[in-house]
Amino acid sequence: MSSSMIVPVIDVQNDNFKELWPAMVVAIKTSSFVALDTELSGLGNRKSLLAESIEDRYKAICHAARSRSILSLGISCYKKLDHKVADTYLVQVYNLTLLCSEEYIIEPQSVQFLVQHGFDFNKQYSHGIPYYKGNNKGGSDGHGVHMRALFTELLRARKPLVLHNGLIDMAFLYQSFYAHLPERLATFTADLSEMFPAGIYDTKYITEFELRFSASYLEYAYKKCKLDNSRSVTCGAAGPQVHVEFCQYAGQMSTYVDYRDCPTVASPEAQTDICQRFSAFGWCPNGTQCPLSHDTDLIILQDERNKQDKRKKRKRQRDKKRGKDIADCSSTIDDAPENKKTHMEDPGDQEGATDNVTLEDGNGQTQENDGESMRTESEGNSMCEDNTDSRHSAATAMNTKNDVESRGGETEKNRALSAETDGKKCTDTGTHRAGFDAFMTGYIFACSCTLDKKDHDGEGVEEKEQKEAQSWLPTCLNKVYLSGKAAPLNVVKSTFSKSSKAHMQKMEMVWGVKM
Repeated sequence: MSSSMIVPVIDVQNDNFKELWPAMVVAIKTSSFVALDTELSGLGNRKSLLAESIEDRYKAICHAARSRSILSLGISCYKKLDHKVADTYLVQVYNLTLLCSEEYIIEPQSVQFLVQHGFDFNKQYSHGIPYYKGNNKGGSDGHGVHMRALFTELLRARKPLVLHNGLIDMAFLYQSFYAHLPERLATFTADLSEMFPAGIYDTKYITEFELRFSASYLEYAYKKCKLDNSRSVTCGAAGPQVHVEFCQYAGQMSTYVDYRDCPTVASPEAQTDICQRFSAFGWCPNGTQCPLSHDTDLIILQDERNKQDKRKKRKRQRDKKRGKDIADCSSTIDDAPENKKTHMEDPGDQEGATDNVTLEDGNGQTQENDGESMRTESEGNSMCEDNTDSRHSAATAMNTKNDVESRGGETEKNRALSAETDGKKCTDTGTHRAGFDAFMTGYIFACSCTLDKKDHDGEGVEEKEQKEAQSWLPTCLNKVYLSGKAAPLNVVKSTFSKSSKAHMQKMEMVWGVKM
């Protein structure tokens, strides 16, 4: 069963930004991949963010990124340890509180949502790290201790970038710490492909299209990965499993750390009714006032039971059909010549076919989320056949991403930490922090890469090494999730698009060569 985990998240503010700068830069440069997450001041018109035309969606995202701001940035650096058990990572997690130095819009519903989940606006305005948006503001990109320089260090590190439902995150990062967003989507994707040559990975796309989870909002995907990985470790299954280790922080450094408790997934003591909307999409318009359960652990266990029940039902149907076929054929068999044999295909041989996953295009109707959260999300454009129950009847509904999608709809109740955490500064177990969300995003990616390795265990050593050298997860490289679409956005530079002038100037500064 899933084991408990204590995740140290380093709280970075303007007061300690310079002190922590060297550690953050080293963590980024020595990492195997970097996972990011943002908390935003708003997104504007939600319907525009789900426009049928992807180009129109991009224009709406650009408007939001230019008029709103990033309130906090989560950075989680995963470093693979070669001298440890296969797929062991040293993880360093940072939560940066930011304050845009220019005027920006902050939406009341976003404030309400963030306050409900523990965001401290007093701390942001008094201790936030200042930054300017757009081109060449607030100091040279490559020098000094500021956010633009930190983003430049991320680009120079040339590490794979991992996000969850990351299109909006990338647009805000580009506008806030790099340059003015280009007017066309094709130019934007061309720039991104050169900014991150090691590739961009979207765990929302991975969980929807590769892992085929029943739901794919961040908290669900993380806990499902953690549970499956822990089961694999406990039963001693063959193949690699994900193991994570954290730095031990002492002295002054320890005062900057919030310890996040990730409890074991456990069955409830009593029967509890689950909120079907939260179960499917990770958010509920009633929020904490909902009388039904928003317990992600319970939702995962119920999904597993439903899947098992449906498999048993299909097996009974096959057995029943098989018995009927045998009865129908018995008279023919009895009357057949002795040297003749009848051939009957065993329906059991087709079991794999009944488990095939079908994609449902979510381009149909969408509905407004009441504006209670911040980023657009559609949680059901591709659903497993095993999960076509009533909770997916609203599969094409709109779910906004901040990340009510990922972050769940209500903060879980505080759980008593184990004795080993006594005396440490611990926060509640809710997931709505950019730093911890970045950690969860990275963990999903690490588990996905491990599962991909297991799928190729039968291949030769040279073939597996070649695939690993090409990318971490080749089938998901540079594919970004699009809400309500059955195909992702490909982050590539096409022959019909050029990189933006601002980007080419930036790249010359970052790499030291002309693009």
